[in-house]
Amino acid sequence: MLQDTQSIRHYQRITDAFVELWNRGYRTDDMRMYLDGYLAALRNGNVIEPFLIHRLEEEASRYLYDGSNFVMTQPQPQHDYY
Repeated sequence: MLQDTQSIRHYQRITDAFVELWNRGYRTDDMRMYLDGYLAALRNGNVIEPFLIHRLEEEASRYLYDGSNFVMTQPQPQHDYY
């Protein structure tokens, strides 16, 4: 579980990007490459501690491979009675 505020912000950015990429038609392999690039940028930029990056990678990977996060819901039909 992430507890550092910067890690949580990065996690939110990553997961929001995953959903956006999924809606654009990208799939798991493409999103994994996005995650690898994002984490590499964090490592090279020394933005957060390496052990926090490792935790972030674990949590983001868990989100990525949980299929329930990318289920497409059918919109409910609108009933217009007027």
